[in-house]
Formats: sequence, structure tokens, C-alpha cells
Amino acid sequence: MIRSLPTLTASVVCAVTLLTGGPAAAQKTVPQAPPSATSLTLDEAVARATGDSEEVQLARSQVSLADAQVTAARSQALPQISGTLGYTRTFESSFGGDGGFSFPDSLRFSPDSTAALPDRVRYLETNGPNAAFEALGGLFSDLPFGQEHVYQGTITASQLLYAGGRVGSALDIARRYRSAARLQLAEESAEIEFQVRQAYYQALLARELASGAAEALAQADDFLAEERLRLEAGTASDLDVLRAEVSRDNLRPQLVQADNAADLALLNLKRLVDLPLTAPVELATPLAPPTAGEAARGRIDAGELSQTRAAVAAAREQVEIRNSAVGVARSSFLPEVRASMSYGRQLLPSGIFEFDGSWRTDWTAGVTVSVPIFNGGQRFADLQVAQAELDQARIQLAQLEEVVQLEYEQALAERERALEAIAARETTVEAAQRVHDLTVLQYEQGQATQLEVSQARLELLDARTNLAQAIADFHVADAELDRALVAAGETR
Repeated sequence: MIRSLPTLTASVVCAVTLLTGGPAAAQKTVPQAPPSATSLTLDEAVARATGDSEEVQLARSQVSLADAQVTAARSQALPQISGTLGYTRTFESSFGGDGGFSFPDSLRFSPDSTAALPDRVRYLETNGPNAAFEALGGLFSDLPFGQEHVYQGTITASQLLYAGGRVGSALDIARRYRSAARLQLAEESAEIEFQVRQAYYQALLARELASGAAEALAQADDFLAEERLRLEAGTASDLDVLRAEVSRDNLRPQLVQADNAADLALLNLKRLVDLPLTAPVELATPLAPPTAGEAARGRIDAGELSQTRAAVAAAREQVEIRNSAVGVARSSFLPEVRASMSYGRQLLPSGIFEFDGSWRTDWTAGVTVSVPIFNGGQRFADLQVAQAELDQARIQLAQLEEVVQLEYEQALAERERALEAIAARETTVEAAQRVHDLTVLQYEQGQATQLEVSQARLELLDARTNLAQAIADFHVADAELDRALVAAGETR
């Protein structure tokens, strides 16, 4: 299709402008500087995670829920007071439209005062008994039955006097549940702290390994450059240069792998501390060997650990909760005594907005005793269930005490192993560094081969890697030891 002239002209102008560097080309987009990296220390990472993590927030919500349950359980022992205010409009009633009793004509008493005296005497003799019914109807004519308009207000109060200990047991359950929730909050905080410390040191280790791989590759590049210079000087062969290139190229995949591992470890740390995954982060805490104070740590016995661990204390609270639940189940066999009182006022006006009548008072009080007799064996079943759950809670407590002691022993043993490994590998790194330096010197003097130089470089890289791994293992084991020693009532 042939373009129209204005369109073609505009296209040519745009192309010429771009090619000649006109105004459009002059207005180049200035590249923005990358955002500065966030410096993050280990303590800052722990503080962010334990303060904002969803797991900790969930544990805190359980504490708030437990507080509400304590209030609800306590309310059962307090008076229950309620008030009602209502209006009733009666359109039709079986008691009659005027609110009194309606009698048939044969029972009515209405003598005629204008009749002759003999007729009046005869009427009185015949209908005299009906006068009593007429008076009775007038007596009950103002009762509330069938009244057209009724206003009524009532205040009712009840107080539980005795329930076989059910209320006290329920209150004890709620309080212990609140205590267990707070202990669980300490456990969740400690678990989050351990995960953050572990991820932080894993990120430091991955960064250290990536740095070591980059340094080894840089050394291989320098060595290759020296071989090429020696080739130009006639002191090396093409085979020596080719070997140096192969040795250098073999290090590139290791560097890529180390960089990927470092990126993944940092992403995991960002996830735990709730940082954007794309935000640059600089780890400010170094991967350093432990100081003498960090390395020295006392040992505690199993009894002390069992008494201080928050998880064990929470399990003990669960045992007491199940014990109180047995008390609640037993209370269902006992009677319940409750006192109640009701005070009401009633008005029967002639119209909906005509408050011309007098208020009537209705004030009653009573005591109710409820005695359980038979419910098909449900109470016995509830008691058996409560007793079985109590036995399970006791067994779980014993198992947890063993698990906690095992976690502590494993963390302590791993910490001691890492300390010994650090001491041994620091010596190994020093020896590997000396071997590498001497091998390079001998190679420069023609007394060592290129293969020996590559082997010395690889051994030095392995020694540094092993040392960094041992240091990271120590710090992770130390964090796990802190996790095993989290004290009851400690929130982080």
C-alpha cells in the first residue's frame, strides 16, 4: 500500500532526526542510580522478624483470645442482670373487647326501676343470685387480660449459688490456657529468632563461598596472563597457556553456582525479615570466628532445663487444664442452685399515647435447684473422655521433656564439634596459604609445574571453604542452643 504524503513525510523526518542526533536524540534518558543497599545486622534482622512475622502475630492473637476467655469464664460466677421494655397492642382477645368478663343475658342483673312494685319484687326474687356474678365481673374488669394497650418494663437478675465446682474449674482452665498461650508466644518468638539467625549465617557463608570462588577465578586469570607473557618471552609453551586457560575456565561454573547459592540464601533471609525480595541488602555482621567469651558456655542439667523451657511449662499447663476438665465433667453429676429475682411495672392506658392509668408492680424472687437424673449415660462418657485426655497430656509432657533434653544435647555436641573444627581448620588454612605461596614462588623459579600451582590453589580454596563452613556451623549450633534454652515467660 502506498502511504499518503503527510504520513511518509513525518516518517522521514523522524528517521532523519534520530540518525542525526536531533532534539529527540539529545533528550536522552539519564540512567537512574540504583537504590542504595539496606544495611542489615543480625540483631536488626531478629528484631524485624520477631516483631512483624505472621507466626508471632498469630501467637499474640492467641494470647488476646485467652484473655477474652478468662473474662467469659469469670462472668459465669457474677450476677446476670437483664432488662426488657415493651408495648403490646391487642386487636382481638378471647376475654372480650372491654377487658372484663362478658356474661350471657340469662345471668345478667339489671332491674327496671320504672316497673310496678309487684314486678320489681318478682324480678328480685327470680334474679337475685345474678347480682353476685355482676359484681364479680366488675371486680375483674380492669385486669390485664385482653387490654387493648399494655406497657411493661421488667428487670431480671439471677445469681448462680452452687454448680458443683464447674464455674471454678472453667475459670481455672481459662487462666491456664492464657498462661499456655503466653508460653507458646515465647516458643514462637524463639523459633523465629533461630530461623533468622540460621538464615543470616547461611547467607554469610554463601557470600563467603562466592567471594572465595571469585578470588580463585581472579588468581587463575592472573596466572593465565603470566603464562601468556611467558609464552611471548619464549619461556612457556602453547600447552602451558592452554592448561592455564582450562584451569581458569573450570572455575567459572563454580563461581556461578556460588553466586546463585548466595542469592537464594539472601532471598530466604529477606522473606523471614519481611523485606522486599528485590530490595538490595548488605549484611553488616561479619562471618567471624567466635571470641573466647562466645566459645565458653556452661552446661545445665536435665532437671534445670525441664524447669525453665517454655514448651515444657506450656505442656504442664495443658496437664492442669485437662485435670480441671475432669472436674468440670464430674460437676455435671451434682445439682445446680440458682437464685433469681424479677421486678416489673405494667401500665394499662386507654390509648397508645394516653398514660392516664396507674403503674402496677410485679416483684418476685425465687431459688431454683436443678438435679441431674438421667441423660442416657452422656455424663459418664464425658467423664471418661476427660480422664483419657488427662492421661494423654501427661504422656505428652513426659515425651516433650525427653525431646527437649535431646535437642539440647544435640545442639551442645554440634557446637563443641564446630569449635574443634574451627581450631583445626584455621591451622589448615595457614598451612594451605604457605603451600600456595611457596608453590607459586617455585613455579616462578622453574622448580614447580603448573599442575602443582593449580593443586595448591584448589587446596587453599577448600581450606578456606571448610573454615567458613565450620564458623557458620558454630553460630547456627549456638543459635540452636539458645533455642533449646528459651525460658518460660520469655518473649522476644
